[in-house]
Amino acid sequence: MSEQDEPEDESGHVAEPLSRAIGARYLQYALSTIMHRALPDARDGLKPVHRRILYAMRELRLSSTGGFRKSAKISGDVMGNYHPHGNQAIYDAMARLAQDFTIRYPLVDGQGNFGNIDGDNPAAERYTEARLTAAAEALLEGLAEDAVDFRDNYDGTLREPEVLPAAYPNLLANGSSGIAVGMATNIPPHNIDELIEACLHLIRTPDARDDTLLNYVKGPDFPTGGVIVEPAESMAETYRTGRGAFRLRAKWETEDLGRGQWQIVVTEIPYQVQKSKLIERLAELIQLKKVPILADVRDESAEDIRIVLEPRARTVDAEVLMGMLFRNSDLETRFSLNMNVLIDGRTPKVCSLKEVLRAFLDHRRDVLIRRSQHRMDKIDHRLEVLEGLMIAFLNLDRVIDIIRYDDDPKAALMREDWGRDFVRAMSEKDYVSPPPGEGELTDLQAESILNMRLRSLRRLEEMELRREQDALMAEREELDDLLENESVQWAKISDELKDVRKKFGKSAPGGARRTTFAEAGEVQEVPIEAMIEREPITVVCSVMGWIRALKGHNDLAAEVKFRDGDGPRFAFHAETTDKILAFGNNGRFYTISATNLPGGRGMGEPVRLMVDMPNEVEIVELFVHRPDRKLLVASSAGDGFVVPETDVAAQTRAGKQVLNVRDGTAARVCRPIEEGDDHVACIGENRKLLVFALDDLPEMSRGKGVRLQKFKDGGLSDARTFRLDAGLSWQDPAGRTRTETDLTEWTGNRASAGRMAPRGFPRDNRFT
Repeated sequence: MSEQDEPEDESGHVAEPLSRAIGARYLQYALSTIMHRALPDARDGLKPVHRRILYAMRELRLSSTGGFRKSAKISGDVMGNYHPHGNQAIYDAMARLAQDFTIRYPLVDGQGNFGNIDGDNPAAERYTEARLTAAAEALLEGLAEDAVDFRDNYDGTLREPEVLPAAYPNLLANGSSGIAVGMATNIPPHNIDELIEACLHLIRTPDARDDTLLNYVKGPDFPTGGVIVEPAESMAETYRTGRGAFRLRAKWETEDLGRGQWQIVVTEIPYQVQKSKLIERLAELIQLKKVPILADVRDESAEDIRIVLEPRARTVDAEVLMGMLFRNSDLETRFSLNMNVLIDGRTPKVCSLKEVLRAFLDHRRDVLIRRSQHRMDKIDHRLEVLEGLMIAFLNLDRVIDIIRYDDDPKAALMREDWGRDFVRAMSEKDYVSPPPGEGELTDLQAESILNMRLRSLRRLEEMELRREQDALMAEREELDDLLENESVQWAKISDELKDVRKKFGKSAPGGARRTTFAEAGEVQEVPIEAMIEREPITVVCSVMGWIRALKGHNDLAAEVKFRDGDGPRFAFHAETTDKILAFGNNGRFYTISATNLPGGRGMGEPVRLMVDMPNEVEIVELFVHRPDRKLLVASSAGDGFVVPETDVAAQTRAGKQVLNVRDGTAARVCRPIEEGDDHVACIGENRKLLVFALDDLPEMSRGKGVRLQKFKDGGLSDARTFRLDAGLSWQDPAGRTRTETDLTEWTGNRASAGRMAPRGFPRDNRFT
């Protein structure tokens, strides 16, 4: 059923299915969003809001050499005359055109606070002022010469251009981004000098391949600089298909501080990265120890970017440090390219580099033809006027007589036949152009004669008219040749592009390429310990879990200050390159880098802040990690096994679960197995001692383990390994070391009950 067949009610409303109504209206909305809001035009690279801002500023005569006007006035005129949307949205769009860290070639010259690279917003529009830049004037040049089509504004009271003449390929020069319905666009900025070189090559060789154009367009040229590390093959594919991405890194250098000290200074950051958030992210990496070889970050930026990165030690490799930061922060980003544009102002299309440049050049040819035709019409108009004035000079007495005595001098001038005298007079002066209309004046010529001033009747004025007429005739011949010859048109376009390159190219201020290229390279993974200066430390941990590192190997029995209500628990010697293992009673091992331990001047920091250890978990053992050792681990239920120490080192803050414990039980024992140990001694809370062969315990990387000792009541108190021929040692209550060599009475099978411990065994049921 067609729309004419839909039933119509008494009020004249047409009923239609809801699905059809919604579909038609959503399609209309989608087309409006695509064409009038989100996607730029390939010809001038602008969206409607930006085009209207520039045109309104031109109408306000805000030239690049003139004065500034309040931004509120500009946004108000744009909103009232051309863009009936919120003034804040218009002002935000205008402010973006003025930000030299956002736009490669700013189109608005802002005075006041228009935001900064830290991410701060511009000041309110009533506080800022603006005018056009020379780059914007180049986009607008030719509007007064019928270079483009105009259309009615939203209320039909004014006219606005459908597209700007655009003297350079602004779409690629300044880039664009937007999200429409079902499609999006994202185009990085490029260097004008390179784009014009590519255009000139495309004019010389219209069938040039995309790869050839990349000899001129090296890649994006971001206003914030940076280093592109994308492979050339990948970039070639991106420009050929119109889709892809570029890897962009910060630019950095090493600064020597003397005496072997150095620091890294970042001078350029990736495009669209807010410096303040970048600093916050780097500080977070330091706090969370994700990049342990980074000690500090400082922002010393003024007008230029200067971010200082301090390494943890002099032995740190700068390339390795930056490689870690590239992986963990926005010092390296990926900028996606999606060259989805309105190729003819109406049809969205994902274009290649060649297609976009071709669209611009075709547009420039249309502009040139229209401007030339407009100029020719102006010349014809002026030549007609000049011929009339020449008649007046050659027949001055008759003209004066008509004006003086005739009631309707204009009609009389047009009725008069000037042909014979005019032709004779002209031939005497070697001028062969006949008068228009077989000796009669046109309406325009008659009006021009009547408007002529008396001062113009002097002899010199006649000579000026002849020179002007000759110059215009010569110019008309050139324009006629240009309009008829396509090769002359492209030569003229080439000359115009070369003039633009002189104004904005690499030799102009700010025109040199800012973004450089380099190979990413693969940073070799180097152990962190190898980059840390090796120094002796004494690790001290309190009962409440506050840990610190004292410089040097101090006396472990020396008195150390602790917080009120706290006391010593662990103390041992280590080195800054070591890893410290903490075994919790939840059966998890946690790894702490010794170089990240707080210094010994304060009271230290809680272990729970350095790793993700729950508050209810207690530390069972704390010791230096030795990868070549094995450990004996056991739970309070008497279950345990042997685990290689390489299998317990955790790679994350959450730790690594090794000993599985059930509800009501907890990890109780973690003892290193020394070389030569062949037996295990277990002591229960019931003070029963059991000795059995170490070979009876399995070696596992994770699990519950097997039963070490059987208990009727209570659980396991302690366990250790030892050499049977050397005997079992412990300290008695008096502090004396006792060694029992004859352990036949307590030796049995694994998982048996054992017998009462020897007299003098510690009352806390611990071997040490």
